[in-house]
Amino acid sequence: MEKEHLIFGIRAIVEAITAGKEVDKVFLQKDAQGELMKDLLKVMKRNNVNFTYVPVEKLNRLTPNNHQGAVATIAPISFVDIETLIETVLEKSKTPLFLVLDQISDARNFGAIIRTAECTGVDGIIVQKSGAAPVNGDTVKTSAGAVFNIPICRVEHIKDAIFFLQGSGIKTVAATEKTDQTIYDIALNEPIAIIMGSEDRGINPSVLKIVDEKAKLPMFGTIGSLNVSVACGAFLYEAVRQRK
Repeated sequence: MEKEHLIFGIRAIVEAITAGKEVDKVFLQKDAQGELMKDLLKVMKRNNVNFTYVPVEKLNRLTPNNHQGAVATIAPISFVDIETLIETVLEKSKTPLFLVLDQISDARNFGAIIRTAECTGVDGIIVQKSGAAPVNGDTVKTSAGAVFNIPICRVEHIKDAIFFLQGSGIKTVAATEKTDQTIYDIALNEPIAIIMGSEDRGINPSVLKIVDEKAKLPMFGTIGSLNVSVACGAFLYEAVRQRK
């Protein structure tokens, strides 16, 4: 984790969140007490900031400084809001291609997906604030720097993002094995958003209920699923093929 993307100390983290900095995650010392810690917890919950409790040894590894039981990671990029993203993209493209990631939690998978998305002309990536992988050093490295070239939007709830996309005339396509349709049965050469699910649970059932289309990749081996970044690449390149 790169030091310039860390802040430490309770007051510093409270100030960063209050000032609107892109705080990805806060690591708190287990059993940490005190009024300042209570204030930090209130600010994090109010602003929907991810946090987790860790042993003090983890915090000591992150920074040799006096962390006061709290270390935060700051995203190396600025996120865009969904209204601005979609409005901007629709102004310049008749057939936009968006990618929605439903709580993909591994930073390296996230980075690999961003790299493929940039290579395939994705106009923007939408993720949920809570439960999603952070944009950290691992993400930047695995994306080969593509994270700086593609707009990323964080939303409170994926379902709200789906409704907003649909209301903007964009077809939503969920990548899921819970369908008879394969990726080759549906049109991807129109305004679409492809939705990919988390590594372990797939797409949330409540999200699956509201999408326009569902599609799966045909599987011929004994293993029932692909790594999410590989599956995402297959979906995106089928969209590229159809658009060609």
